[in-house]
Amino acid sequence: MDAQIFTESAHMKLLFALPLAFLCIVCYAQTNTKAFQPGKIWYDVDNHPINAHGAGILFHHGTYYLFGEIKQGRTWLVPGQSWECYRTDAGGVSCYSSKNLTDWKYEGVALAPDKTNPGHDLHTSKVLERPKVIYNDKTKKFVMWLHIDARDYGLGRAGVAVSNRPEGPYTYLTSFRPNNQMSKDQTLFKDDNGTAYQIFSSEDNKVMHISQLSDDYLSASGHEIRLLINKSREAPALFKRKGKYYLITSACSGWDPNAALLCVADSIMGKWTELYNPCVGTDAPTSFNTQSTFVLKLQNNPDEFIFLADRWNKTDLENSRYVWLPLYFVNDTAVIAWKDSWRLNQ
Repeated sequence: MDAQIFTESAHMKLLFALPLAFLCIVCYAQTNTKAFQPGKIWYDVDNHPINAHGAGILFHHGTYYLFGEIKQGRTWLVPGQSWECYRTDAGGVSCYSSKNLTDWKYEGVALAPDKTNPGHDLHTSKVLERPKVIYNDKTKKFVMWLHIDARDYGLGRAGVAVSNRPEGPYTYLTSFRPNNQMSKDQTLFKDDNGTAYQIFSSEDNKVMHISQLSDDYLSASGHEIRLLINKSREAPALFKRKGKYYLITSACSGWDPNAALLCVADSIMGKWTELYNPCVGTDAPTSFNTQSTFVLKLQNNPDEFIFLADRWNKTDLENSRYVWLPLYFVNDTAVIAWKDSWRLNQ
């Protein structure tokens, strides 16, 4: 199929192929008896709702660690903004652990907010979003990056924190603009050779940047590229399959959902090609009423992935839901299809 064209006919052929492809994912083992239920309240092993929005996942020594924004309490609208700037007080970053991706144990607050100093990056009056954690094999440190901003989103910085343990607590270091560029919605990607990258919305969200990190993952190296120029994309999620790099992003429409866009490149710092919306079926034009946050490669089957997304409830952000769906390939075409309930062995 032409990388630039994803026709209605191709969609129909793909829809016929979906049941068999999905069956392969579900049947490759059945030891995990708990189902994913996208959009439903997700409880941890202590029967408390999971609170980890804009999340990312780290796999380390046989355990998955989930990191996300803690959103609690009243949702309020920042006055004087040109868009619906709904917010809760910044609650820091939570951490959960799991062996099978469905049963999550609450490990606590990985990065705590500051409740006393209004000038601190982590003060509850600020914006702390989209935390991602990677492990540095050389320094033996777990490194967290996140979006740091003022309450009106006028700051646009990246914050960095480190820990000796995956679950934390993390020590906050500083915030900055990577390569002197505005940094908003962001994610991290660690390549097979250990080189790490920050992928972030920049230039007033008009351009996506990919910035190679320093060897210790604590700063930008100065080597970066610009892509999706003047496309106004955010919510990046990057993954790798069979030597190719894939990037899923969202359009900029505030809290309201829109169509995802998949891009591909042979080299992460090379030329990127826009493809299509990988979501298919009913509600595909709104990415199933979600916004991307991460794509996880499964450890037991490196050709299968999970698409992680948030279903934002903009007037009650604490009650936003999580939508995790299988992402797989049919004839090298990426597919994300809705499932009310699905199972996966890990």
